[in-house]
Amino acid sequence: MKSIIFDFGNVIGFFDHRRASTRLAEHSDLPADVLHAVLWGGQLEDDYEAGRISTAEFLRRIREQGRICCPDDTLSSLYSDIFYAANPDVVALLPRLKARYRLLLASNTNDLHAKQFIPQFADALRPFEALLLSHEAGARKPHLQFFQHCQRFAGCPPQECLFIDDLAANVAGARSHGWHAIQYIGFEDLRNQLTRLGILDF
Repeated sequence: MKSIIFDFGNVIGFFDHRRASTRLAEHSDLPADVLHAVLWGGQLEDDYEAGRISTAEFLRRIREQGRICCPDDTLSSLYSDIFYAANPDVVALLPRLKARYRLLLASNTNDLHAKQFIPQFADALRPFEALLLSHEAGARKPHLQFFQHCQRFAGCPPQECLFIDDLAANVAGARSHGWHAIQYIGFEDLRNQLTRLGILDF
């Protein structure tokens, strides 16, 4: 193994979409659950995270579809406020891994969220050689195009890459691309799997 590629959300840093939808509901006549469905998990989120629409167009659409009434800077700020804590065990492991492996971050994210979490988690992200973001790649995990984009930064063939993500679909997509992959379900399991692969020696 030469390169280890980590997901960000709920692996390196924790987030909760409902932090944003609950607060934005204060500026909408829609219930929070209805607004949540507008913002997350649909075509609009997919288009924005894949870079198919601009931030200005995204804000226009969520303002219209979510019936949100507040200034753009407030809308952007509240929408971006989903990240709340680093994962201390994984973050502490990164410098140890960096001594032997190329570390890359591979995240499904958009322009507004990237502008929020990159400075917010700057210390945790320091060991990574590159931050590979879906809105810049033009595709989201688990699509093959995203993994092909990341491969250009790996510095080794697919069989020498290890991918770590909390979502089973993304793990399956990475394996289809030829990477080794681990689904992150907790730090103890991750440590055991890295030890089994010979990456860590406890």
